Parts: sequence; C-alpha cells; structure tokens
Amino acid sequence: MVQTNMEPEELLNEEKNSEENKKESPLVSLEPDLKLFNESIREVAVEIMMEGLSSYPIFIAHQHELKLGELILDRHELHTEWSIHASTLEEFVERGIIKELLKERFLQSYKNPHDFMCVFVVVPEGANFIYYPYLKE
Repeated sequence: MVQTNMEPEELLNEEKNSEENKKESPLVSLEPDLKLFNESIREVAVEIMMEGLSSYPIFIAHQHELKLGELILDRHELHTEWSIHASTLEEFVERGIIKELLKERFLQSYKNPHDFMCVFVVVPEGANFIYYPYLKE
C-alpha cells in the first residue's frame, strides 16, 4: 500500500524494547488525509506535468510552517491533520534537499506519477519520501 524509504523503526517512531517510548506512526494520521485529498493532489500533479513545469511532481505533507513548494491544501482551512504543498524535483535539487549526486538514484526509485503521489513527509524527527497510490475511481 504505502511504500517508503524509511526504516521500519523510523517510520513507526519506536525504539526497540521501549514500550513507553512508542508513538503512533505519522502515517496513521496522514493516510486519511491523503485519501481525502486524492483527487485534488492528482489534479495538481497532472497540471504540473501538462504545463511542462516538471515530469516529477512532489507533494510535501507537514503539520508545521514550511517554506517549500506552494501551499495547495491548508490543514487549518480544511480541518485536517496535514497541510500539503506542491513542488517539483527541480525545486528539491535547487534547494539542496535532493543532492545533485543523488538525483539519479531518486529518479530510479520515482514511481509513475499517474499512479502514485510522491509525498515528502516532514515530521519533527526528520523527513522522507513515500509513494502513495492514487485511489481508483
């Protein structure tokens, strides 16, 4: 279902053998928002590609203030857990989030943007990419 580059321990925010430090994975609260935003995100991805802005749309999911990409879905206005910004591979490289040296490796792992949304999930502990399948109509 959700594919990620994070290690399971990172994703689940848990330390081994530490019951009291276990926290809920951020993906538990993100998934319902991605389902809700599915059509809107798909439309923006298609628009980014059709207008020739990029062949590699990237969406940023966060719960704090962020100066990356363009805000398309505001959690405060929509009463959701997550806000979503739209960006591109080119902006990520330009801003140094994806190092030029690692761009080719990123492109090899990038999934078909017509089938999957590429989401850069930002949480206080760090950030990583996931690929979430668009829901079939």
